[in-house]
Amino acid sequence: MRDIAPAELPPLPCPLHLADTTVFDRWIATMATQIGVEAEPVQVRYGDLPALVQGAAPAILHLPGAIEEGAPLFLLLVKGGQRHVTLLTPTLQRRRVLVSRVCDAFSHALVTPHRAALLPLLGNAGLSDQQLAQAARVILAEQLGTQPLQGCWLLRYPPHATGWQQITQIGLLRPSLSLVGGYVLYLGLTLTAWWLIGRSVLMGTFNQTWLLGWGLLLLTAVVVQAWASSTQAQLAVDVGAWVKQRLLQGTLQLEPEQIRHQGAGQFLGRILDAESTETLGLASGFWGLLAVVQLGSAAVILSLGVGGWGHVLLLVSWFLLLLVLGWLLLRRQQRWSEAYRSLTNDLVEQMIGHRTRLAQADAQQWHQGEDAALAGYLKQSARFDQLRTLMVLIPRGWMVVALLVLFAALLVAPGNLTGFAITPGNLTTIAITLGGMILALQAFSSCVTGLQALIGARIAWRQTAPLLQAATHQPTPPNPAVRAALEQPVVEAGQPLLLARDLTFHYRGAGNPVLRGCNLQIRHGDRLLLEGPSGGGKSTLAALLAGLRVPSGGLLLWRGFDGQTLGSAAWREQVVAAPQFHENHVLTGTLAFNLLMGRGWPPSPADLATAETICRELGLGELIDRMPAGLQQMVGESGWQLSHGERSRLYIARALLQQAELLILDESFASLDPASMQQAFQCVERHAPTLLVIAHP
Repeated sequence: MRDIAPAELPPLPCPLHLADTTVFDRWIATMATQIGVEAEPVQVRYGDLPALVQGAAPAILHLPGAIEEGAPLFLLLVKGGQRHVTLLTPTLQRRRVLVSRVCDAFSHALVTPHRAALLPLLGNAGLSDQQLAQAARVILAEQLGTQPLQGCWLLRYPPHATGWQQITQIGLLRPSLSLVGGYVLYLGLTLTAWWLIGRSVLMGTFNQTWLLGWGLLLLTAVVVQAWASSTQAQLAVDVGAWVKQRLLQGTLQLEPEQIRHQGAGQFLGRILDAESTETLGLASGFWGLLAVVQLGSAAVILSLGVGGWGHVLLLVSWFLLLLVLGWLLLRRQQRWSEAYRSLTNDLVEQMIGHRTRLAQADAQQWHQGEDAALAGYLKQSARFDQLRTLMVLIPRGWMVVALLVLFAALLVAPGNLTGFAITPGNLTTIAITLGGMILALQAFSSCVTGLQALIGARIAWRQTAPLLQAATHQPTPPNPAVRAALEQPVVEAGQPLLLARDLTFHYRGAGNPVLRGCNLQIRHGDRLLLEGPSGGGKSTLAALLAGLRVPSGGLLLWRGFDGQTLGSAAWREQVVAAPQFHENHVLTGTLAFNLLMGRGWPPSPADLATAETICRELGLGELIDRMPAGLQQMVGESGWQLSHGERSRLYIARALLQQAELLILDESFASLDPASMQQAFQCVERHAPTLLVIAHP
């Protein structure tokens, strides 16, 4: 088996002499920002490498250990594929390369030592070169399948990119055109097949040849329909993934103050609405597309029938009636949804606070107002169901009215029914009219289904629109002069790190201020303790200092820069807070992810080593030793359950690992016993450059 050398593939040389993964990330992120894209670093296991290479494009792969003229080499994937991928050469030419060769080049540094020991052993088995290569791949995949590989960056447009860029990124245009073409072709084949069989019967020329042609057309229509359905399913998956990504990006962009006052019931309702926006929106799009094709075809066919343009005018009028009913249905469904959402929110909040209600509320007041809310909901449901039933009758009503128009056209035509000459031509015209009516019936059925889905998506959109709009928010790029000033070493004497002067804060901009006239100076190396009674504003001050809240008034500076000049992202890099226990969370994922989620992902071996060192210094060494997978153990709701004290120390470790200049701990030691608290505090003192601890007296 020939060893694939990385130099055989078209490389993208880096002009910088880089030797550290963290530096790679910064350099690639900077270059990507300059050209208007995002570069997301990903980590992949060796066993999953072929799947990544096949579908990662556009992406950048760093070839570890490959050096050309003292600089590292990169591969730029511009198009994926099952067997071949397309790479971009330094001369901006495209070259197709086997997926296996790209995988070999990317994993060269990991695989080479194992392959060198494996080949002599397999060489004595008497295998051919092809069998030898295949056997080596299988054995290496088994041995190294779980080994992580770094050095891959996925490229994509940022959330605030234009609509056309987003469509290009998810590849929406080509499958959409294919879907439209599939619907049109399927409908054309079906109509041609029935025209063929109908004409042959009415003309009295029906034979096996006509029957064979009819069958072939229908069989082709079935194949086209299957292809269109497959395209629709793939399009739904791609668009659904894009919507979920946008919702997640928008959620991460929301300011904490925007959602802090919302309850669990409102979050549940928003999650359900987000799912409805995706599923109903896609359904309305597909059904609407099918309805447009069917209505257009029905209008053309009816214009050639007995009723002529009178039938076409009726078709347009019936469609306008459907739109009016749809508008009325939208208004009624909005009222019904508001009543339903209100009941859901109240129910969830009462379930969560059930024990508190039992202990504190009068039993006679437990269900106060529930009957009135339920009666209002039932009233809205009845009105909503009545109109929805009426919309379902629209397609059937069309057939009744269209048949009446057909009979009227026959009665007033020359040679009416009393003396109507039954000729093949007349029968063909009547058959065309009936075919157009049936096609319009199918179109109105599609319209009703699509309109109902569109109305549901429109109502759900009102809840999810803030998330999707937040995803389009374009962050202010950091000022180079400000960034350079922050990278300068901190001078202990002179200007303070953080300066707060006459800070004032109101919740939701109204009521009595929680903070008024607050003044504070924090210098590099300070160790400060902030004490006070519950409700005194300690946590609010911590949120202001950490940039999680915006002051209502006063002055707040970090190294001489205010929050607007510095930017929220840069501010939170400098100041990190570990909130109170009830506002901090362990996410379902690995322990390493929960520790390093504020530092960058995927982690380097140095990051993992630092995380384990911090955990052991905080007293979590026994926990890591008990876990079968160590730092890679799943924790959270569906994983390893952590105790109250273990969670508190995880939150402290998470804050320390962000390596901020100022660390704020809000009652982080409250749940620890004296010995654990002393050990944890000693660890914090060693690693935090500047520290502010909030505690009860």
